[in-house]
Amino acid sequence: MSKVLTEKEDRTFIITINRPEVRNCVDGETAALLEKAWKTFRDDEELYVAILTGAGDKAFCAGADLRNLQTLGPGLNATRHERRRFITHGPGYMGYTRQVDIYKPIIAAVNGYALAGGLELSCLADIRIVEEHAELGVACRRWNVPLLDGGTQRLPRIVGMGWAMEMIITGRFIDAKEAYRIGLANEVVPKGQSLLRAKELAAEICKLPQGALRTDKQAALMGYGRPLEEGLRIEAEVGQTVLDSFDIVEGSQSFVNKRKPTFKQDG
Repeated sequence: MSKVLTEKEDRTFIITINRPEVRNCVDGETAALLEKAWKTFRDDEELYVAILTGAGDKAFCAGADLRNLQTLGPGLNATRHERRRFITHGPGYMGYTRQVDIYKPIIAAVNGYALAGGLELSCLADIRIVEEHAELGVACRRWNVPLLDGGTQRLPRIVGMGWAMEMIITGRFIDAKEAYRIGLANEVVPKGQSLLRAKELAAEICKLPQGALRTDKQAALMGYGRPLEEGLRIEAEVGQTVLDSFDIVEGSQSFVNKRKPTFKQDG
């Protein structure tokens, strides 16, 4: 069976890391399949929301498969130049984590351990639904493995620099309650319920008009950390594409006329 399973439910695309016997750790084949899945979601106009989860009930993803490091990226025998080129221009060791060109919503259904690269995968999502038994942390700290799949950049953006630096420096695991308290988890649900809740949320999002939703996500991602003036310029430039569309007129007219809108890019 494939190491990554994909399933379409209406306009929701479910990506499942399918290696429960190794806590859904990612090897080279898994990373390639994840990259393919993310590109499919990005490019398919019929798909609106993605859900990422792990098979089984013990782990979302426990990071890179350290027993098969030679299969990840350019491999252990690569030259310094080859490694540097992969890190700076490649998709990421965990599949598609070093790219920022997916402006459709992503939900992580964290159904267990989210460690090291698995934590980084959860941070790729816009919304994290975390099961009550889950633990999250920078487990790679103890093995002298750096975060190379966005963890040093996305985690501080989600929880703030203080909490992020504690997690990054100490490698301490946190439980679902603490993840919720610091803003890493958007919701905490009972064991076995994260995927169901993610599907419910995805269905709600799919009902919304998608144009402004995507440009707002794009502006938020592109503008974060920049000077306010520059961020406002990005917001204006990205949002202008919606202002130039039929859907902005349709949305405003439907509000005025108290009728259901009919969008060309509808949810």
